[in-house]
Amino acid sequence: MTTYISVICAVLAGFILSVILTGRLIPFLKKHQFKQFVREEGPQAHLSKTGTPSMGGLAITASAIAAALIISAVFGVFSVRILVVCITMVLFGVIGFIDDYEKAIRKNNDGISPKQKIALQFGFSLAFAIFAYFTSGTLSAGLTAGNAAHSSIWIPIWDHYLDIGILYIPWVMFVMIAFSNSVNLTDGLDGLASSVTALVAFLMTIVAYNSGFGEYPLFYAGIIGACLGFLVYNHNPARIFMGDTGSMALGGGLAAAAIMMKLEIILAIAGLIYVMEALSVIIQVWYFKKTGGKRIFRMAPLHHHFELGGMHETKVVRLFATITLGFCILAFLLSVI
Repeated sequence: MTTYISVICAVLAGFILSVILTGRLIPFLKKHQFKQFVREEGPQAHLSKTGTPSMGGLAITASAIAAALIISAVFGVFSVRILVVCITMVLFGVIGFIDDYEKAIRKNNDGISPKQKIALQFGFSLAFAIFAYFTSGTLSAGLTAGNAAHSSIWIPIWDHYLDIGILYIPWVMFVMIAFSNSVNLTDGLDGLASSVTALVAFLMTIVAYNSGFGEYPLFYAGIIGACLGFLVYNHNPARIFMGDTGSMALGGGLAAAAIMMKLEIILAIAGLIYVMEALSVIIQVWYFKKTGGKRIFRMAPLHHHFELGGMHETKVVRLFATITLGFCILAFLLSVI
């Protein structure tokens, strides 16, 4: 069974592995020219970051998954479900890796086309949605309503499982694609995505543990450790970026485990910063087209709006982390009401 000790072991394992792997990855990425190419239309202060190694997400993903699988096996809570969640995290990371690889080869910040990216996300999320449709929730001890259908969604406060039938599959696909892209958009400042994700994963670890799930607290604990280990090198001024390889893997992994526990809404509340970042882009694009060139934000995603308003990026990161902490506390309270 999952214990406090096993959770702590998963965090430590993820942290140690991440520190070691990231440290070895930096010179390798530099040698093979896998570097960041900052878009010219972005904040001018970011141009100095051109040439910083990217694809650090390889270390995050490897560390988080290794920690989760090894510790779950050691403490006897390993299952096919956690393995599938880890595979899903890897697959979404592969999408980001292809994008990062294209950027490195072509020496620009475009990567693969949005249509190609969405097509891959669609395929991977569909496969996971079908798996979740038949296996989520009721196979785990943490489901408070033991007879709830696999195709149900837990609604906080109401504390009710809403069965949406076959619509559960597009719902899961929406959650997967939305989170992978939202975390990707949040990765724009040194230490931003990794610090926010560490906090969100911490909240999900607590909720999963309190709900009685055996394997998923260890999965999220592995992510906590991996993100904290990566922050050793990713805090301002960053020596390495996670790239789409890391942000899309983290988004996919966070969502996949939450879906299996019926905690998608709790995850969305804790990760409301991700939602705000994505909405800022959607609103900006819509308003720009609607008004023929006017903007609501100085620049989207939202973190750039604050940055161009004169706030140093380290202060923006601290602000967003503080806001995330508040959302996490709110999500925790809603999970126990």
